[in-house]
Amino acid sequence: MIHYTRTQLDNGLTVICHTDSNTPFVCVNTLYKVGARNESPDKTGFAHLFEHLMFGGSAHIPDFDWHVQQAGGDSNAYTTNDYTNYYITIPASNIETALWLESDRMLALNFSQHALDIQKQVVIEEYKQRYLNAPYGDVWLKLRPLAYKVHPYRWPTIGLSPEHIEKATLEDVKEFFYHYYAPNNAIISISGNISETKALELVKKWFGDIPPTPYTSPEIPQEPEQSEYRQLISKGNNVPSDALYKVYHMGKRLSEDFYCCDIISDLLSNGQSARLYQSLIKKQRQFSEIEAYVGGETDPGVFIFSGKISENTDIEKAEEAVLNEITSFIHDPITDREFEKIIHKIESRISFGEINYQNKASNLAYFEFLGNLELINHEKAQYEKITTRQLQETAQKMFCPENCSTLLYLK
Repeated sequence: MIHYTRTQLDNGLTVICHTDSNTPFVCVNTLYKVGARNESPDKTGFAHLFEHLMFGGSAHIPDFDWHVQQAGGDSNAYTTNDYTNYYITIPASNIETALWLESDRMLALNFSQHALDIQKQVVIEEYKQRYLNAPYGDVWLKLRPLAYKVHPYRWPTIGLSPEHIEKATLEDVKEFFYHYYAPNNAIISISGNISETKALELVKKWFGDIPPTPYTSPEIPQEPEQSEYRQLISKGNNVPSDALYKVYHMGKRLSEDFYCCDIISDLLSNGQSARLYQSLIKKQRQFSEIEAYVGGETDPGVFIFSGKISENTDIEKAEEAVLNEITSFIHDPITDREFEKIIHKIESRISFGEINYQNKASNLAYFEFLGNLELINHEKAQYEKITTRQLQETAQKMFCPENCSTLLYLK
């Protein structure tokens, strides 16, 4: 059980504090409620661009990383389709350095054409290196717009095109910053060797006078139910083998459907004793690797099958083998031993996630972002109450042809 305090400051900033005396460090985690889904279709990749810009200096701090390192700390960030997360781990005695750094860039990020040009080039090169030139790198550039037609999940966090970043102006990024990078659109969670009372006191000191933004994010269009099978055949450059990707729409993160789908994915592909490995790799040798997993998006997301086809195997036959496994899952009984093993694995994963102070800081911010902070202490129960009957009913409903989008990625 993780004990925490939750406070909302007058400027709208949500502050969550947790004491962990088993470490000499503290993690200051700052989550901004802005991700790729908050972008305009003609200006995508901005949330990810800001992940880079936020380390480019602020009004009183020209070199962010230098101060972190001088204080014995480390910092990083990541962007998802739903939110952007920044964190600093630092000796607890130096926590004010972390709060000073985070508050200064929230209040007054350094906007200069020079800094923008540098980070634009970094992001464009990342786009080329990871998405356009890497084997299978462009898969989600193809899959997302195949599966989504309305919701902004139809583009990845890197953006629809490098041209959107290339054309970004100083005014564009300023507008984006002042809309979303404000205390009333942020969550600060602190976990480590500091009392919850002292941590809150310091956050008030450094963030309490930062004004909120009056901007309200527009409502995000929801994806209509898919009613027809979709398929795309694509050829990739410099890929060693054909690959198969099948995605099915599923429920949002806080729905019971999510927990069912997460368990289904583990039953199918968590470890070498799982169904897909045993059948499609070990016995039939149709695939050299295959996995099933859930995206975990806040809004209704997707369940993904991803596999590399074995040499001299026909991709259509490999796809048929996957469909046979799906049919078998829906109709054949799930044994008690199989089910209990997966539930124990999930319980272990959650428990291990509660040990590290940095994980606890990020998880506290994440569950607050989802709108159910107390779920951090009760998510095990969400999994444990699922029955095998529910799993098969969920699979039967989800794994229907008209709910599927398939990418045949040929070498």
